[in-house]
Parts: sequence; structure tokens; C-alpha cells
Amino acid sequence: MTRVTADVTFLRDYNQALVMAVGRTARTFERSTVVEATGLTPQAVSKVIARLTADGLIRPAGVRRPGIGKPAVVYELVPDSRYAIGAHVARRTLRLVLVDLAGTVHQSAVSPLPRDFTPEQLLDALSAGIDTLAGIGDLRGRLTGLGIGMIGPLDHANGLVRDAHGLRHWHDVPLREVAEKHLGLAVHLDKDVTAGITAEAWRHGATFGDAALIMVESGIGGGFWLGGAAHRGAHTNAGEFGHTVVDLTGPLCVCGRHGCLEIVHHHAAEAGDIAHAARVLAVGVVNLLQTLDLAHVVLAGADLLRHPQTYLTAVTEAVQADARRAAWLSTRVALSSLGADVIAAGAAMQVLDQHYGIPELAPI
Repeated sequence: MTRVTADVTFLRDYNQALVMAVGRTARTFERSTVVEATGLTPQAVSKVIARLTADGLIRPAGVRRPGIGKPAVVYELVPDSRYAIGAHVARRTLRLVLVDLAGTVHQSAVSPLPRDFTPEQLLDALSAGIDTLAGIGDLRGRLTGLGIGMIGPLDHANGLVRDAHGLRHWHDVPLREVAEKHLGLAVHLDKDVTAGITAEAWRHGATFGDAALIMVESGIGGGFWLGGAAHRGAHTNAGEFGHTVVDLTGPLCVCGRHGCLEIVHHHAAEAGDIAHAARVLAVGVVNLLQTLDLAHVVLAGADLLRHPQTYLTAVTEAVQADARRAAWLSTRVALSSLGADVIAAGAAMQVLDQHYGIPELAPI
């Protein structure tokens, strides 16, 4: 692809993504709505609307008749025109969801995974789980792919699971490639917490701001939304929040360090002292806020959601009690709006973003 062709393709896809974003956030819209929201010219918007209508992604939803001037065609997104499957791979379970173009979760199913499961066992579980989703055969023509939110560390850019914490059989496994061959679907692989924060950003829209999703589920991780996009870091391995040290003489963690937030929290939780475990997590969150100055902190994960109010109260109180956080440094702390589905749903939304979101920069 030449530079000129790449730039034209990027611009066309970028403009399409802007219109799709308006369609996801507004129940109905017209050409002038998109012009005002995006800054695109009326001519450019008309071309994009024509393409999206031809592809069945949006459709006319009536006509608005102003007092003066021509009637304006009103459009709406067609949510069931495209779907994606999302998978949340945890150490104990596999959760699958079916998500439409608007980001609505239509189905959710969870199944157990074998202890210390292998790549082959995960692929078989994915295949069996997808086949059990109701009506999946009828959606094949509208299915854009599978998104996998996986335990890290992993290399998102190359689709590799590097050395998943607590899983012995996952050293440099090309999961994206082998899953595509095994399942016959386009596959997007990302860290579980990065998928989760993507889901929250979709749900909140443009008002979300810089944010973190803190997940407590057999381990602790953090997904970051910075500057309007998921932050993955220089090696696509950002998010190892649980492996920040909070006690220099603390217990040995699975990562090889002593006194990581994850292991200190785990020991408290295993002892049945959930209140103390929540306070440990809260210390880590306050440290994170001092580093990144976030507007939102979202709490998620199966282990956390077993005691949601305890964790929410502990983190909220710790943030509010930090004397250095004046009123203008306020941070909103909340539980995930998608509950246990947040990682799987976010993985599916990432697939939809690949096709109908803001494109990556065109290669030069």
C-alpha cells in the first residue's frame, strides 16, 4: 500500500468510526448532528452515512420536519447488524458473552477450566462454549470475531501469552494464531484488565476521562484508559498492578518478589479478614492515584464482587481520607457497571472496535 493510499484509507475509516461513535451514543441522529459532534464537513458525513447505510450498519428511522428548510432524514444504529464474542480466561473459569454493535450483552455463560490448564484444553473449552451459545449458527454472517481477555503477562502486539502468572504451560504461546486456526474466527488477544477498561469506556462514553479498572480475581490487575485510549505500555504489558510492592519484608509472590500487593492481599483474604484485604487494595489504589491522577476508578473481578460493599467502602474512604487530594483532585470510585461480564464484554467490544472503531495509524 502506498503512503497516499494508506492515508486515504485511514481517513475514510476514521471518519466512519466517528459517525459510528455518534450512532452508539445517540439513540437517533441526523447529518447535522454528526457534523456538529465531529467537525466533519456535511459532504463527508453524507458519504459516510451512505456507506454505512449500504452496509446495513445504520438505517433511516424517520424524518424530522423543521419549521424552515428541507426535512432531515433521521438515522439510527442497527445493533443486530454485527456481533462479536468475548472470552474472559481466568485461572479457574472461562466466561463467554455475545455482544452486539451497540455494546449490549445478549448472552453470558461461564464454565470451569481444569486446574493449571493447557493451551489445548483452553482451545477445546472455547470451541465447545461458542457452540453452545444460543443461535450462534444463525449469526455467522454477522459475527466479526472473538476477543480474548487473558491473564498476563502477554504481548498484545504479537498475540503471544508470555508467562501467564500461575499457569505452567503458558510460556510464549501464540494464542491469537492458534485460536484463529482452531476456531475459524478472527481473534483479538489482550490482557484481561485492558479489555475490562475498554468495556467501561464504551459504557461511559466521552465523559469517562482517565481511568483505571482494578480487578481482583485470583490475582490483582489494573487496566488503564489514558488520553482517550487503552494504555498498554511500551511492551504491551502495562497492568501488572498487583505486582507493585507494598511490604519490603512481606511474603514471597508468584512473580518472585516479596511483599507484592497481590500476595499481601491474598494472605489477608485467605485468613478470612476481607476488611483488611480491602484496606490493602485501597492502599494500592491511593498510590496509583498519586502516580496517574485519575478521574475514575472502577472495581471488578469475581473475588471482589463477592464482597462488593466492603471493597467499595474501603477504597472510597481511603481516597477521600488522603489529605493531599483536595476537592479539585476528586476521583469517582464505583463498581463495574457490567459486573462479572466486564472482561469478556470488553474483549468483544475490542473486536468491534477493530472493524468499526477508530483505526490504527496506516503503515508508512
